Amino acid sequence: MESESIWTRDFMMVVLMNLFTFVYFYASLTILPVYTLQELGGTESEAGLLISAFMLSAILARPFSGALIDRFGKKQMALISVILFALSSFLYIVIQDIYPLIGLRFFQGVWFSIITTVTSAIAADLIPVKRRGEGLGYFAMSMNLAVVIGPFIALSLLNDIEFPTLFALFSGIVTIGILCTIFIRVPHKNDQTAAVVKLSFSNMFEKGALRISVVGLFVAFCYSSVISFISVYAKSLGLIETSSYFFLVYAMTMILTRPFIGKLFDKIGPGIVIYPAIVIFSIGLCLLAMTNTGPMLLISGAVIGAGYGSITPCLQTLAIQASPFNRSGYATATYFAFMDTGIAVGSFVFGLIVGDIGFANIYLFTGMFALINLFLYTWSRKPINCEKSNSISITES
Repeated sequence: MESESIWTRDFMMVVLMNLFTFVYFYASLTILPVYTLQELGGTESEAGLLISAFMLSAILARPFSGALIDRFGKKQMALISVILFALSSFLYIVIQDIYPLIGLRFFQGVWFSIITTVTSAIAADLIPVKRRGEGLGYFAMSMNLAVVIGPFIALSLLNDIEFPTLFALFSGIVTIGILCTIFIRVPHKNDQTAAVVKLSFSNMFEKGALRISVVGLFVAFCYSSVISFISVYAKSLGLIETSSYFFLVYAMTMILTRPFIGKLFDKIGPGIVIYPAIVIFSIGLCLLAMTNTGPMLLISGAVIGAGYGSITPCLQTLAIQASPFNRSGYATATYFAFMDTGIAVGSFVFGLIVGDIGFANIYLFTGMFALINLFLYTWSRKPINCEKSNSISITES
């Protein structure tokens, strides 16, 4: 009889693997813009390009991740991707030129895309079917914790240690993920290698998830201004020490509101959550534009966390609900591909123009632009002919 326990050893290992990967991801997003400007003598546009190169390769690789995993198996692809991702992270210690660094970021993005796809698939396999919604919610919390841990460590140490030491520290953290992966036992029935998968639109994207994923793209476009440039913005305001607590407040707000938001979503419907969350997200970005003190920076972080942290799990759930049950993996990949695109495009565009208009104007623009999602969400919910959808709860996610 299948155990109903979620927190098995294998599940904890895949959660830790995901945690370490995202700690590195969010830490690198935080420190690389500062490293580019301060150590490499680069520009804001080059700093944005470093973020965009990583996200671009992740976008290009993600549609093929499912086929690769089907072809070679989950455990094998998990090991290969995490090893190459970890080993390449040590190259930041020796590369001190912007263009080779952009190439390295592109290479890493490919393996990041595969890691994040395969860990989600393994986690789903390890969770009892009747508790899958609850279990995947716990799995997603590892990413929420990483939003705190990565930037907090990076920003706390930024003024105290050299960049090569900082890169070595986070490379060591992601390397622990290799050990976690080795000890994961993937159920054999779910990890059989398959024949070569024919590449087609349906084998890369889920049609039913496209509309809601467009909303996710525009939300991520606005959010890219925060994740890519908050450290540089805080440094320009003389608030670099306070900024280490920005993501702590952000994530605490997101975690505290998640159960309440989930219950509203389940009992009343997604609109009661998403419409107010979009407005709150917009207000948070506008507050960030007006920030000139430490408390204001932290308040904006809390408001952004409440808004963005409520929008994204709801959109992901709707993407899955709009898709047939057996296509939930493709729906998730489609949703994240669009989110990745939003972050990549935003990081690149804002990097190009921030030197001319300033960070405050960037955040004011994104705060206003975020309101377009009110109309996009309404459009995405218009009835369309599709296959039977898959219902899933986010009360625990």
